[in-house]
Amino acid sequence: MSTNLRIALVHDWLLGVGGAENVLKELHEIFPEAPVYVLFYNEKFVKEFLPKTEIRASFLQKHYRRLKNHKLLMPFMPIAVESFDFADFDIVISSSAYFAKGLIVKPRTVHICYCHSPTRQLWDWHIEYKTESKRTPRIATSLLQHFVRIWDRHASARVDYFIANSKNISERIKKYYQRDSSVIYPPVNILNYKTITSPDAFGSGSRQNRRDYQLPITDYFLVVSRLFPHKNVEIAVRAFNKLGWPLVIIGDGPEKNRLKKMAKNNIQILGFIPDNKLKEYYTNCLAFIMPQEEDFGITPIEAMSFGKPVLALKRGGALEYIKSGVNGEFFTDPHSDVLAYNAMLLKKNIKKYDPEEIKRTAERFSKNVFRNKILNLTAQTTQI
Repeated sequence: MSTNLRIALVHDWLLGVGGAENVLKELHEIFPEAPVYVLFYNEKFVKEFLPKTEIRASFLQKHYRRLKNHKLLMPFMPIAVESFDFADFDIVISSSAYFAKGLIVKPRTVHICYCHSPTRQLWDWHIEYKTESKRTPRIATSLLQHFVRIWDRHASARVDYFIANSKNISERIKKYYQRDSSVIYPPVNILNYKTITSPDAFGSGSRQNRRDYQLPITDYFLVVSRLFPHKNVEIAVRAFNKLGWPLVIIGDGPEKNRLKKMAKNNIQILGFIPDNKLKEYYTNCLAFIMPQEEDFGITPIEAMSFGKPVLALKRGGALEYIKSGVNGEFFTDPHSDVLAYNAMLLKKNIKKYDPEEIKRTAERFSKNVFRNKILNLTAQTTQI
């Protein structure tokens, strides 16, 4: 691929860390000179997450600063993404779960969309979204969804090349947008499990560190997730309330306080943990639990990089990398009793899982694999 190509990156918004934001960060490492266009962003977060990056925000930025609530801006987001000027660029790569796919470019400019999902509030989650939008009258929510859905469908036709983050999402792109897509799995931070090899490998003052983070020494199950209702972490809390086994939940979100009130003493809900400490939790857990359906699911792969089996809901992206009896198990119904029963089976058979075999699963999703596939696809689009 020519190094003289002018490339721009586009993302919906930058307010906090999630799987989509980590993909954007890796794309920017591949194309460090590319400016990043967003609808709006949190200045403090961007300063830490993408330091020394040129961020170009839409006219919604000033309204976000005033309102501090991005949901109120939704009716104006299609107009905002269409207002960007990409006349100076040869390739525009959008990282989109919502509106970024709807940008408009000149005929000579190639638009590649890395699609995390067709806009879920408009398509497969449209009923749930109306239920969650309690402060907005249902008729108003339905009308807004209807008109934005029409825009979203037409916006998908502007994309030259779709990349799906999994086969699961590729099928949804085909269903809702009637478009083909290439599958490039998101890059997973393969944490350095070799640096921590035993429950005592916490560096100096290990006992004090355990006390500070309240880390169980052995046999705890681990959940790493943002704490939102659709993440289903509640069923893990209810299951382990019944089992009485140690469970550690790492992550933040609006459900955190409610889950803490629900959890018994055997469950620790710790909020955000930095990567250097997160390694310790992955290293010392018995197994990892993913109680929700994910389009792909990055944290289970991180756990696998430490040789830990994963117990996952049998839906979504997990079907593409979990093999029962090899690197984890499934539970078929998002109910606490079903999760508890399968957790008992996994624990009973824990010795059958080969940590080295599990680690090999994680290696398929490394940053190098992602980088090479993105560069190859980008090169192909410029030669056609």
